[in-house]
Amino acid sequence: MAAKQNPPGATVPPRIRRPRPAAYRVKVRTGPKVENERFEDLDAALAAIESRGRELSGSSHRDAAGGGLMRRIEPVQQVTARIQLAGPGGLRAGVDVRGDGSAEAWTGWLRRQVVEQEAGESPYDALKRVATA
Repeated sequence: MAAKQNPPGATVPPRIRRPRPAAYRVKVRTGPKVENERFEDLDAALAAIESRGRELSGSSHRDAAGGGLMRRIEPVQQVTARIQLAGPGGLRAGVDVRGDGSAEAWTGWLRRQVVEQEAGESPYDALKRVATA
């Protein structure tokens, strides 16, 4: 089937442009509650992740669970909040906030890999290092 041709001298209506969706998505999971945000640039998304992660670290202290008949799960083993970053080019990374208030950066989606922190580096700095690489 041939493509439609406009007759000579006819004006072509302008294409309707849909607003482009924000390039970076940040999803914050705290228990059953999920919050979604969109950002135009990576720096803004990483700043939001750090801000929200530090906020959640201050209020995430939990006691150990289990013991007795079931395995005891220490607070450092419990993920109380997960902050996920998704972006162009298959970028998938994030930060887990643990039950003892600590945080740990990771990359990947189905198989998460912990980002090793360098000397004097916070988990948010480590995430920034691998996300911008």
